[in-house]
Amino acid sequence: MSALEANVIPLGGSGLSPEEHRIQLRRAVIASTIGTAIEWYDFFLYSTVTGLVFAKLFFPNSDPWVGTLEAFAIYAVGFVARPVGAAIFGHYGDRIGRKSTLIATLLCMGLATFAVALVPTYDRIGIWGAVLLTVLRFIQGVGVGGEWGGSVLMSMEWARNNHSRGLVASWPQFGVPCGLFLANLAVLAFSQMSGEQFLAWGWRIPFALSLILVGVGLYIRLGILETPIFAKLVAERKVERAPMLAVIKEYPKEILMSAFARMSEQAPFYIFTAFVFSYGIKSLGLSRDFLLTAVLAASVVSFVSIPVFGHVSDRIGRKNMYMIGALVTGIFGFIYFAMLKTGSEPIIFLAIILSLIPHDMQYGPQAALIAESFTGRLRYSGASLGYQLASVIAGGPAPLIATWLYATTNSATAIAIYIAACAVITLIATALMTDYTGKDISAEYQARSAR
Repeated sequence: MSALEANVIPLGGSGLSPEEHRIQLRRAVIASTIGTAIEWYDFFLYSTVTGLVFAKLFFPNSDPWVGTLEAFAIYAVGFVARPVGAAIFGHYGDRIGRKSTLIATLLCMGLATFAVALVPTYDRIGIWGAVLLTVLRFIQGVGVGGEWGGSVLMSMEWARNNHSRGLVASWPQFGVPCGLFLANLAVLAFSQMSGEQFLAWGWRIPFALSLILVGVGLYIRLGILETPIFAKLVAERKVERAPMLAVIKEYPKEILMSAFARMSEQAPFYIFTAFVFSYGIKSLGLSRDFLLTAVLAASVVSFVSIPVFGHVSDRIGRKNMYMIGALVTGIFGFIYFAMLKTGSEPIIFLAIILSLIPHDMQYGPQAALIAESFTGRLRYSGASLGYQLASVIAGGPAPLIATWLYATTNSATAIAIYIAACAVITLIATALMTDYTGKDISAEYQARSAR
């Protein structure tokens, strides 16, 4: 027996009673969800502060909209780094296991976020402050790039019932609105400081608090067991030596379709939760606290809607639920900006609250839809790469594109058209994917050439 087998087989769940298995499933879901919430707190904290602070502190000599573009350019670096993280941690997730890899991603993300709190501004070291932010944002992106695949698999691969994977896999997705809520709550709390204190040093405190959250996340993740599916791969000596190369060779279509399927989920999400701050303050004259509170309320709605739509996908099929969500998103973009344009704070507040529901119609079933598309020995690599490639074509560029479209046309209609175009791409890509709802994913899939 190899050292790897000795470490994994006893933790795989083989021989566990149904009650013991349920306990491990519950622990895995809790650990994945809480750990993911902490990681997304780190990532969203950066995106929230970007629109509120970074343009002023790190690009003070630029025109306001140009400074915003420059700040969002650094913000986008985190998205470019996410496929890098997917490649690195996807490899190790399929080689040494889901649990160990998830601990590494949490450390990578948390330490980089804490370091952001220490970066000097333009007044202190000039452009080097922006350079340091760029490096730390890249490290953040690497960490979160490996996080998603592992957290989803840690939950989904403990599910025994083939007809509940949509719900089980949606709980790590719940970490996104939870992280968004915590990030906006932290910024809202410290933005109550008088005068210029928030700009001077108050914004740094939420980043520094990340170190405490990392400690909590590590404590929780160290107590979980490896998934039965990975333990089985080890026992049967089917662990792939070079999983990232293998998945690119065997599943190129699934990787690309997974990325394109995220267009109408990820691009609008960052418009609704990041771009809205610069647009709302500069163009609509809204207060920072009003926008933070509205996004907080929207994230609370997602606490419920994400698992609900994940559960619905177990009933009507993953693809059906996902495509309905994409269609609704394409239409809602026009409604959203029309509501914002009214200038009425109650209507604007309602628009922001509703904005994440079309997103959640896709995000709920998305984890299972993508992860199920890859066989077990390549699942961490394939799901991570497909999911995170969307960061380069959707999430990262979205605030930049939205800012550029508005600065060029002086109209939010162009942004709504961009959202609709993303929805069309998603509908086509999702239609080309295979739906594994209710099917067994524990056995090795047929070879690519046989499918």
